Amino acid sequence: MTIDLYYSPSGSSCRIVLLAAKSLDVELNLIPVDIMNPESFTPEFIKLNPQHCVPTLNDSGFVIWESKAIITYLQNQYGKNDDLYPKDPKKRATVDQRLFFDTDLYARFHEVYTPKTFAGSPLDPEALANANKALDFLDEFLVKSEYVAGDSLTLADLSLVVQISNLELLGHDMSPYKYINRWYAKVKAIAPGYKEANEDNLVYVKQLIGHFAQADE
Repeated sequence: MTIDLYYSPSGSSCRIVLLAAKSLDVELNLIPVDIMNPESFTPEFIKLNPQHCVPTLNDSGFVIWESKAIITYLQNQYGKNDDLYPKDPKKRATVDQRLFFDTDLYARFHEVYTPKTFAGSPLDPEALANANKALDFLDEFLVKSEYVAGDSLTLADLSLVVQISNLELLGHDMSPYKYINRWYAKVKAIAPGYKEANEDNLVYVKQLIGHFAQADE
């Protein structure tokens, strides 16, 4: 049995899948895709996914994309227990809500940093304030529990920790967020394979940012 993952190591959504796979002890056959150069896409990849986006998972002919769909599928298919994604409807709904929230957080900060990082534009104060509101919400989630969806590590933590690592890389001011910082340190320390799946791959994000910075000069 081979589980192929078409991915880009710089992509947040791809690193989310890598981190979840480590926590689930699922071995992936990693197939790099140069998402910045569509001309390099292989015929196999183009045939698999009409949207031609990463990450794309091919589990022996079952093909799915979008990181949240992939990690919940991997849990449902290969999870040895339900710790990361509880079967209890209420607990699972909380995890799902936090996963959807992660998508919103990403979108808000994408609006802030993409123009600056890739086009050299100044930060938009209104967009920045809107993005920081999402961090306020996350900090509030963590006042009442050790993890974002309760008192144990879940898929929601693995997804959100990748986004916070991006903000750290970008030099975003995280000092106002006491509970996020406590949680962030803990998840980095206990999430299986965190360094290999996420931290080591941040070098590719730095390279991408540097490439666009040079092009803008």
